[in-house]
Amino acid sequence: MIKYNLAELTAEFEANPIGHHSPALRHLLQKLRSSPTKGKFVLVCTKPYREWVLATLTGSRKNPVKLNKRYVFNDLLEAERFVFRRRLKAFTRLEEDQ
Repeated sequence: MIKYNLAELTAEFEANPIGHHSPALRHLLQKLRSSPTKGKFVLVCTKPYREWVLATLTGSRKNPVKLNKRYVFNDLLEAERFVFRRRLKAFTRLEEDQ
């Protein structure tokens, strides 16, 4: 198991959510993105280029996402940072359980 310096990787992502990342951050992002589909946090664009809503994947093709309208973003970078923090929190809980 690879040990991450989560503080450094979080700071790196927060500074540049979209773009080139270090190998360690790319590895962590791959882990976060490959987590099980059910319960995964995603963004849904509700107004093109203007509004994104936090959603959770259901794991079912019949009902692919559950929107959480309490979390509406007008800035894509802030939305990406929020999803990163949510996925990281879920990932670190899983790692502690193993």
